[in-house]
Amino acid sequence: MVSMYLLIPLSLMLFVVGIWAIRYAVKSNQFEDLDNASQRIILDDRQERRQNLTQATQSTKEQPSPSKPHSKQ
Repeated sequence: MVSMYLLIPLSLMLFVVGIWAIRYAVKSNQFEDLDNASQRIILDDRQERRQNLTQATQSTKEQPSPSKPHSKQ
């Protein structure tokens, strides 16, 4: 019976902390756009890779290619 005097207030305090944590998460927009957040990282990497590739191809197009010596036949 003595343990009940400890466990009931402790469980009520944990319940209040849990409700506060959920309310804080909702108010700070933690549950906004759950589907696209995980995909955004992958898409950002792809977009950065595309930019790097286009910059690399543009820099190779701008550089003049070395001319090949003509061989006499």
